[in-house]
Amino acid sequence: MHVFHSAFGNLTLNRWPVRKNDQLQAWDAADEYLLNHLADNKLVTDTARVLVVNDAHGALCCALYKNDVTHWSDSSLSQTDTQQNSAQNQTPANLEFVKSTGHLHGVFDVVLIKIPKTNALLEDQLIRLRDHINKDSVIIAAAMIKHLQKSAFKSIEQIIGPLTTSLAVKKSRLIFTSIDDTIPPPQNPYPTQYTDPDIGMTLTNHASVFSRDHLDLGTRFFLSAFQDIKSANRVVDLACGNGVLGIKYQQLHHNARIQFIDESFMAIESARKNYASAFPGQTIQSIFLAQDGLKNSSAESCDLILCNPPFHIQHTVGAQLASGMFHDARRCLSSGGEMWVVSNHHLDYRSVLNRIFGNCRMVAKNKKFVINKVVKRH
Repeated sequence: MHVFHSAFGNLTLNRWPVRKNDQLQAWDAADEYLLNHLADNKLVTDTARVLVVNDAHGALCCALYKNDVTHWSDSSLSQTDTQQNSAQNQTPANLEFVKSTGHLHGVFDVVLIKIPKTNALLEDQLIRLRDHINKDSVIIAAAMIKHLQKSAFKSIEQIIGPLTTSLAVKKSRLIFTSIDDTIPPPQNPYPTQYTDPDIGMTLTNHASVFSRDHLDLGTRFFLSAFQDIKSANRVVDLACGNGVLGIKYQQLHHNARIQFIDESFMAIESARKNYASAFPGQTIQSIFLAQDGLKNSSAESCDLILCNPPFHIQHTVGAQLASGMFHDARRCLSSGGEMWVVSNHHLDYRSVLNRIFGNCRMVAKNKKFVINKVVKRH
């Protein structure tokens, strides 16, 4: 049990699903610093509308439960964790969830921003935020110092207005800003597009999508092995990003039914747009799900899984992310079903796959990437 001692009361917070002996906390020192600053300076009145941006596991939203709070995030996993933690602490249900691809409404009195890993996502959020703040809005960003990049400061100054920073506390820092009406509202450059002649596709990519400006090398290498992948009816593009793996498989196997799954709302929306562009005028038979991998999927519900797994979600890095995906994949595959995984050599997923499936065959490799295949056997 992890107890978060916040300036607004003590909370029991977990990272869901709860793992035995998990030492990772559902908050960081920046969350604590931010809440202490709000309490010490009495910045949150009883009637304040509060916007919390990129709250990883709900520490900020749950602490401010007495207010009208909106949780705005690109992470379906973060929103699920916040809901779970809110229910666990029996906080009132005055918490609204808005996807990163959704629309905010009205003006907010207090805006609290956890700086995301991707500066493009921060830019997109700041540009869209401008219509929902005024000169009286309290705007504070927070981050651990090791995660703060110069680009974040530059984006805040260019899009919102001048900023000041706090002293460092427990290796975290706060950034204070307010809207400068003399700054012309910038045109939002997201989503972006690029055309890749090698795969014959023009791809749309929202701000948080990995490798937003070009096809990443791991995916390109994976596509070179697609002719060796079996024909299957029920296929999952797991951690799909912009959906290129599932789309290319669909082009080779027209009768396949593809599920595109990613925890990012922006990834799923990108995949949906790219699928529609690749198959114009056709009724879309595929399914697009913003969720935590295959955790909500039924046992033996698919015959083939294609996966270019992430090794981080926001600032959290660890092999447990892919390991959890692989365990769920084994449960969801039918007997004889296959999973194909591309990854960097140094991640050594082969040993993890061998432990879970009891078999793993290397299909191809180059200087940087390896493609592994596993089969579910009873």
